[in-house]
Amino acid sequence: MDTLLQDLRYSFRRLLKSPIFTIIVVLTLALGIGANTAIFSAVNAVLLRPLPYPEPDRLVTIEHLYPSLNGLQAPVSVPGFRDYQERTRSFQSMAVQSSWAANLTGVGEPVRLQGARVTGRFFGTLQAPALVGRTI
Repeated sequence: MDTLLQDLRYSFRRLLKSPIFTIIVVLTLALGIGANTAIFSAVNAVLLRPLPYPEPDRLVTIEHLYPSLNGLQAPVSVPGFRDYQERTRSFQSMAVQSSWAANLTGVGEPVRLQGARVTGRFFGTLQAPALVGRTI
């Protein structure tokens, strides 16, 4: 324990004798720790933490491959969804979500609104209540 305290005192004295080196070391550590913390927070929120719904491992997203459009991969269209809904027996429940954005103008600065249009079974499929309003 005494050796550790001596090493710490020596390191502190050396850092005080060269302030430019100390500033560089502190900035390097701060940037490295900050970047790693930010990356871990994003990975944790997106990949590691499970979705806040019952049985999140049973949720899937279906996209359609359009060979006539150079293999474009895009969300399923409404008619395509209806076809899947009528013909597919593999899924317990199916729903569609479509994001939208709009500008709210009037008095003051315009405000950008983000939202989603969903089908009637959306909240039942996720087994989650609507935060505002009522469901179909």
